[in-house]
Amino acid sequence: MSQTATHNAEIDDVNIEKFIPLITPHQLKSKYPLTDTAYQTVLNGRKTIENILDGKDNRILVVIGPCSIHDVTAAHEYADRLKVLAEELSNELFIVMRVYFEKPRTTTGWKGLINDPYMNDSFDIEHGLGLARKLLLDLNEKGLPCATEALDPNTPQYIQDLISWSAIGARTTESQTHREMSSGLSCPVGFKNGTDGSMTVAVNAMQAVQSGHSFLGLSEDGQVCIIKSKGNQYAHVVLRGGNDQPNYDETAIAAAEDELAKGKTNGKIMVDASHANSGKDPYLQPMVIQNIAGQIQNGNTSIMGLMIESHLKGGRQNIPADLSQLEYGKSVTDGCLDWEATVETLRQFAKDVKAYLPNR
Repeated sequence: MSQTATHNAEIDDVNIEKFIPLITPHQLKSKYPLTDTAYQTVLNGRKTIENILDGKDNRILVVIGPCSIHDVTAAHEYADRLKVLAEELSNELFIVMRVYFEKPRTTTGWKGLINDPYMNDSFDIEHGLGLARKLLLDLNEKGLPCATEALDPNTPQYIQDLISWSAIGARTTESQTHREMSSGLSCPVGFKNGTDGSMTVAVNAMQAVQSGHSFLGLSEDGQVCIIKSKGNQYAHVVLRGGNDQPNYDETAIAAAEDELAKGKTNGKIMVDASHANSGKDPYLQPMVIQNIAGQIQNGNTSIMGLMIESHLKGGRQNIPADLSQLEYGKSVTDGCLDWEATVETLRQFAKDVKAYLPNR
């Protein structure tokens, strides 16, 4: 080894074990190409959500599904049930399935299907990306629009053409990297308020993504590039509570409306019925949703959507050492509402708001 190489080894990539080449976005898309049916689902999904944000469509957007996807078979079963319910309630609600593959972690824990598809710390990311893209393709071919959280700034090139709505989580709303990335996303994007409940970071984020930015990212061919974005005009806020306090009641909604107006940002509001708004108790989500229905009945016009964590079975489970012991259809991250309660809650919500939607 040359003296230069020895010196470099002492100061360069000191804490890197190895580099593993990854499939390019173009290669993955060639393996799982966008079909005509999926294309129409995404196109119609995005346009409908844009119309809801513009006030041209009076229906309520409902982003609903498991906290995270860990079992593709269960995801398909949930999607098949949700598609039937979405068609039943289509006059009042526009239902988009929550298909989250990446989980932000404060310390450690399972990072989601893309990062660790085998749930054993093997981190076969290439396999995870393939599973994610194939599932999104299948769900869109069923005619079910999909939503996800955009977490890793490189992931969108692999799957964003199959996404109708994206979220930026409370931990990353303040991140410049995620604001820049969101300015280039092709779909509407919801920014959650900060973990402390503050609206400031979300308003600042919405202001930032309306403008174009220049930032580093991947091209379809896997080339690191300077990406120049045009700006995203369909950024909006998602209220999820904070500091163990909710922010979905009438007073909190009015305060949010005021801050959005002062920031000259989109005044439409989505309410996340989980997280701090339900005290992380999934079975308090229906109470939040009932409250939102009451506000709409009382004349509210700013609330345009709901986010709900729901799965085939209620609650949550820890990931066991023996993965054969996983309970089918139950979340391994945040607790979820079970399917039966989901159906009852959405049917009641649609019934409660039906007469009030035409005048919003």
